[in-house]
Amino acid sequence: MKTALRTTTKTGTFAQALEDFKQITKVGLAVSVVFSSVAGYFLGAETIDYKVLLLLMIGGYFMVGASNAYNQIIERDLDALMKRTMNRPVPSGRMSVNTAFIIATVCAVLGIVILYMVNPKTAMFGAISIFLYTSVYTPLKTKTPLSVFVGAFPGAIPFMLGWVAATNTFGIEPGTLFMIQFFWQFPHFWAIGWLLYDDYKKAGYYMLPTGKKDSATALQVIMYTIWMIIVSVFPVTGLTGRLHLSVTGAVIVALLGVGMLYFAIRLYHEKDNAAARKLMLASVAYITFVQIVYVADKFIGGY
Repeated sequence: MKTALRTTTKTGTFAQALEDFKQITKVGLAVSVVFSSVAGYFLGAETIDYKVLLLLMIGGYFMVGASNAYNQIIERDLDALMKRTMNRPVPSGRMSVNTAFIIATVCAVLGIVILYMVNPKTAMFGAISIFLYTSVYTPLKTKTPLSVFVGAFPGAIPFMLGWVAATNTFGIEPGTLFMIQFFWQFPHFWAIGWLLYDDYKKAGYYMLPTGKKDSATALQVIMYTIWMIIVSVFPVTGLTGRLHLSVTGAVIVALLGVGMLYFAIRLYHEKDNAAARKLMLASVAYITFVQIVYVADKFIGGY
């Protein structure tokens, strides 16, 4: 009986530790970032090197995991004030700050080393992403709505990172991929900021551009969505080097963008959490399907 109890306790402890690791590295976000990087790799690669692809995926996960873990250490007192985050490992007390710091540092070192094995430029951009997210974006969140602008830089790196991993070069092609995800982040995060406004307010976060759930914020959401659509279809012009998009691909991407713009306009008219939630979900669907369309267009189009 005692042996069975000890086995159950150990199993329960391991399961909790694994769950805490997933939470502190934000496994859902990390996987979405890895997905973006893989899409960028397929776009840049002339031939698929599965070893490089695996290193990119593992290194990318550790890179994002490190950023998220450091972020949760820095924001632990504020996380404890919000319903959405109070049960995270550090603010809830399940994980000590020292343990979280060790996890974050190990992830950062592993992430950069593994990405360096891909090529030095990939490791450099990974390190820049961690630095900007933890040392610039995180401290600014309680000081200015411009934090979203700053946070859009590390957030836009993954799609670009895949191309750099495949080619070891940085030019117009990865720059375009960067800009697509850069402009996308504004309507995405402002939709989240609108939806979680009251919870963010408890911790002193003001994520909306005007600091309020008003028409001016909703109008900026529309403007950035339009810029996102323009940048997303721009490769159809043939002015983005090896990064191509067929007319058919451009039409599909444009239609996806118009769909997201519809929800942005709905937010402007309705100004409620239901509209913000729909826009947030539409934005997640948009970036996922756009990346799929780009990759499919390359291989189906024979570029």
